Amino acid sequence: MTLPSHAQIVVIGGGIIGCSTAYHLAKDHKADVVLLEMGQLTSGSTWHAAGLVGQLRSSASITRVLKYSVDLYKRLDEETGLATGWKMTGCLRLATNQDRWTEFRRLATTAGSFGMEMHLLSPQEVKAMFPLMRVDDLVGASWLPTDGQASPSDITQSLARGARMHGAKLIENVRVTGFEMNGDRIVKVKTDQGDIACEKVVNCAGQWARQVGEMAGINVPLQPVKHQYIITEKIDGLSSNAPTIRDPDRRTYFKEEVGGLVMGGYEPNPQSWMTGDVPNDWQFRLFDDDFDHFEQHMLAAIERIPALETVGVKQMINGPESFTPDGNFILGVAPECSNMFVGAGFNAFGIASGGGAGWVLAQWAIDGEAPLDLWTVDIRRFSNLHRNRDWVRDRTLEAYGKHYTVGFPHEEYVSGRPAIVSPLYERLQQHRAVFGSKLGWERPNWFAPEGTPAEDVYSMGRQNWFNAVGEEHRHVRDKVGIFDQSSFAKFELTGRDAATALDAICANDVSKPSGRLTYTQLLNTRGGIECDLTVARLSDDRFYIVTGTGFRTHDFAWIRDHIGKDLDAKLTDVTENFGTLSLMGPKARDVLAGVTNADVSNNTFPFGHVREIEIAGTTVRALRITYVGELGWELHVPIAATGEVFDALMLAGKEFGIRPVGYRALESLRLEKGYRAWGSDITPNDSPFEAGLGWAVKLRKDTEFVGRQASEAIHAAPLKKRLATFTVVDKDVVLLGRETILRNGEPVGYLTSGGYGYTVDSPIGLGYVRNADGISDAFLTDGKYELIVANERYAAQVHLEPLYDPENARVKEL
Repeated sequence: MTLPSHAQIVVIGGGIIGCSTAYHLAKDHKADVVLLEMGQLTSGSTWHAAGLVGQLRSSASITRVLKYSVDLYKRLDEETGLATGWKMTGCLRLATNQDRWTEFRRLATTAGSFGMEMHLLSPQEVKAMFPLMRVDDLVGASWLPTDGQASPSDITQSLARGARMHGAKLIENVRVTGFEMNGDRIVKVKTDQGDIACEKVVNCAGQWARQVGEMAGINVPLQPVKHQYIITEKIDGLSSNAPTIRDPDRRTYFKEEVGGLVMGGYEPNPQSWMTGDVPNDWQFRLFDDDFDHFEQHMLAAIERIPALETVGVKQMINGPESFTPDGNFILGVAPECSNMFVGAGFNAFGIASGGGAGWVLAQWAIDGEAPLDLWTVDIRRFSNLHRNRDWVRDRTLEAYGKHYTVGFPHEEYVSGRPAIVSPLYERLQQHRAVFGSKLGWERPNWFAPEGTPAEDVYSMGRQNWFNAVGEEHRHVRDKVGIFDQSSFAKFELTGRDAATALDAICANDVSKPSGRLTYTQLLNTRGGIECDLTVARLSDDRFYIVTGTGFRTHDFAWIRDHIGKDLDAKLTDVTENFGTLSLMGPKARDVLAGVTNADVSNNTFPFGHVREIEIAGTTVRALRITYVGELGWELHVPIAATGEVFDALMLAGKEFGIRPVGYRALESLRLEKGYRAWGSDITPNDSPFEAGLGWAVKLRKDTEFVGRQASEAIHAAPLKKRLATFTVVDKDVVLLGRETILRNGEPVGYLTSGGYGYTVDSPIGLGYVRNADGISDAFLTDGKYELIVANERYAAQVHLEPLYDPENARVKEL
């Protein structure tokens, strides 16, 4: 096929993700699509994938994406006439210890919350389903009947035929050599056979996606890792419909194939391939067999299925798979290039994800915004740290090694740390800080009392920091605490039209006079919450924007991309210019007054205001705001002076009992106040009205802003879901989020976040209650509630107001 001179959208890469994206672009959107493959379809890593298809993930949206894959694979052969090799065999996950069993009980609850069928089985039931298996060491197993397996090459060829049937052009043996750019946009794709002018590019180049991205100046943080599995000769007594098996405590997986077994695993000592560029000629190629490295899986597998000891090995597959630093795949529009979309880094989940990833990526490319809450896989979750290939390799190998380990709550990665530290790092170490890491920043999670090891000890129940965090929490409520929040992302928007630009992006009214600050959401066209941040007006043409650490790339790109093209408004990232000290608690004013000559009284410096004040000879931006529900200020300090200002506050605060406090206490304090966290309680799937934040949407003001039309429609109709707070009577229950909410015995939603409130002395969860006929206060309060936690029911109470200081007196009137 000759190369066309123009296409609306060029898809690069002919593996399962590229073919699925081309199929959905052509079928769903009637787009003019050209797919370019430098070898033959499936010749990268698709052809040697093991083909297991699981669906349950910790995100409702990603689970929906995977469920879509299964639905597509079931029906695709009818449409295209090409079989996909889909077999709904179900999947058994085995548990050999109590921690794993607790994890499965929690997963079963999550599955129920997401509307998926999942059962917990006894060892005897497992034996009946898979007689060749040894079960004497099992506590039990989980059973997902709708999981299964498929043939990666067959699915891809079926998708490719479907794409062609709907008008897409798929061209093999064409290599992309670069891009012609106009500013941050691609205008032509250059190939070894000529150029194609286009409007958008979708980078589905698999393990080459990083190299393709670099040609357009974008970063796709991937690391190829060698992944091995074997295919055995025929095994007597093995049913052709045997379920797929994951044996995570032995780090192995199995599936039936032509009377034998496919068996592979995820070892704790994985082998990366290279940090440099993947050779272009690596097509339909494998590494040499490495039975020495694979022996650990072989020994574990024989213990589980003794027949493997005597059966012959037909073939070993040892090929590279693209993995990412956090084990989640990569989708979305690149922050550095406004018309390159990426679908890559599927961490050996490419076959399970392929159908659904192509569906949402096609929609994303057409609309310019994600159709669902896809934050956990959004390419904008990364930062400049992820340009460091050695760091990416080390973190990716750690994530690979954790693929089958027990997922303990609050577990932190250890590789590549510390990467970024605030000026207070050593001071906080002296206070016995136990650090966590967020987008590379070291942040104090809690402070270990003397005599307590300054480290996390992970468990499925109450963890070792529970009481220490309770003390920190109470200290902020009673006295004053200081939080190092220097990792906050900080931007400045300047220029004659800065106010006009922000007014068109923000849902809340930010056109207040200078010296005022505004809490606001930024909405998508569906009225869902894309960003959640604070805007401080420093002068008529200068705004200071503060958002969460992890949202730095995402929020900067969202704001930048929505500034009107003809406006005089420049967005600058100033994160590293300022340290941030949050001074919180009823004694906060006493401490602040001791270090500044500025008047910080309630009359002169009320809540919701910003002032520049002097502390320790340094001009500091003081924002009177809180995320803990107490009197307090965020102090934004020139980075070099952060240590001196901290020392001055600690000295002045000594008589008031000041102490450093960590992020675990912050989480507990915010739950008691019902403050929403973006990414869990509020997402692109949720509107401010559903989240109880309708007061922050300027519908009364005659201003056009992104999401206004959808917001008006949502506001005018009865709400179908509403966020509420729940407490559990049993104080020993551990809430983490995704627990099912029962109203009068019927499931009506699930928790979006959970924790413990030390002031109210109760487990607390936030979650949406859903009802197709609408949700009123009466509907919420009239029901009898329970929460399903790790597959057990617990009596719960619903609350429509914050549990702590619902009148906000402590925040605004102190």
